[in-house]
Amino acid sequence: MVRGKTQMRRIENATSRQVTFSKRRNGLLKKAFELSVLCDAEVALIIFSPRGKLYEFSSSSMQETLERYRRHTRNAQTTPRSDEQNTQHLKQETASLMKKIEILEASKRKLVGKGLGSCTLEELQQIEQQLEKSVTSVRARKTQVYKEQIEQLKEKEKALIAENIKLSEQYGIQAPQAILKDQKENEQPYPESSSPSSDVETELFIGLHRSS
Repeated sequence: MVRGKTQMRRIENATSRQVTFSKRRNGLLKKAFELSVLCDAEVALIIFSPRGKLYEFSSSSMQETLERYRRHTRNAQTTPRSDEQNTQHLKQETASLMKKIEILEASKRKLVGKGLGSCTLEELQQIEQQLEKSVTSVRARKTQVYKEQIEQLKEKEKALIAENIKLSEQYGIQAPQAILKDQKENEQPYPESSSPSSDVETELFIGLHRSS
């Protein structure tokens, strides 16, 4: 036989009601305390008796807990609208970035000579100027790298010549005149006229050929 649930109703007898209130109040306060200790939870409990008497328990500060509850309630009310605004803002940023990427990709294609059919004369002149600036920068960097590499090779050559002379002296052998000549020449400054850039043709012409 299945028993039905007992319906909870207000206790009519005032004495019984007061006794039950005292027992349940003490049990509730005890459970709140146990919850705060066992689970390290922040607990605040407020009870008003039928006559308006206040009973309360707080694991820390009642005022701080109530203020924390108010802040949480305000944030919970504003969060949906804030999330919607953030989502809209992200969508706008994404669209803006995609547009910039498209522009950069189109500019890149034009710099390599593709997609020039829709360019005006002014746009073509701007692309030509950009390429000329790039070529100038590449030439300058290439010349610098040549000079750095030559200086490194000259330093290595000096070290090898010095080591050869040292070994010759150690074993009482006269160093060859060619080695001594190379050592003397290496001590002289490197002439600018023999720079790699003057011996290698690196000119790159961009644009229409101009007759002399």
